[in-house]
Amino acid sequence: MILVSGVRFNTLRIPDLSIYPGRTAIIGRNGSGKTSLLRLIAGLASPEEGSVTISGEPTGTHNVGWVDEYPDRNFIFSTVYDEIASSCRFQFIPCEETRSMVLEIASKAGITHLVRREIRTLSGGEKAMVALASALVTTPPLVVMDEYDSHLDSSCINAVEGLIGASGAQYTIQCTQNMELAARCDTVVFLYEGKILYKGRPEKIFTSLKDSCFYPFSWRLRDAGCL
Repeated sequence: MILVSGVRFNTLRIPDLSIYPGRTAIIGRNGSGKTSLLRLIAGLASPEEGSVTISGEPTGTHNVGWVDEYPDRNFIFSTVYDEIASSCRFQFIPCEETRSMVLEIASKAGITHLVRREIRTLSGGEKAMVALASALVTTPPLVVMDEYDSHLDSSCINAVEGLIGASGAQYTIQCTQNMELAARCDTVVFLYEGKILYKGRPEKIFTSLKDSCFYPFSWRLRDAGCL
């Protein structure tokens, strides 16, 4: 279990949040604290107060796959192969095994043809797929994604969903503005001004939002066929 306890960080004020294995969507208006929460869970930031743990251990001690909303922020290396291989190399995985892992995840992601390309030559969608492959190559138990879908069309999103589902990750946590995507998750967390207003099964949260004052989400839910 991922436990967020007594956290104060930027705009976030979260007394208690438990996230169980499965797929969790974080939704809310811009500025509600979604990215801050994801960064804390991924171990990319530390709270000003409180703690974030996975199975009782600090998040920074775990192997976590991170996908930024803006793929360029993910990248360290100039070529696709080196970028995907970076997680393996940081874990001192032997070269031949690394090569095999890179080619395997590239094949599953449908980006084998990009492996020898330079990152700067890729489209936004291609960069998003490379960032995802880099996050999944070492099969981390936790994958955290910050609106990765904002750079992908519907066919790519479906392919990515299949890849994530087959990744074996114990936890998949993502923030999204796509309510159809959120509806596929096991749990939805709704943030408002740094606080958690709703948490539960998608159908429960969507009903609560429909009956609340958060009308921008009503039309998103309606357009996604969730109401």
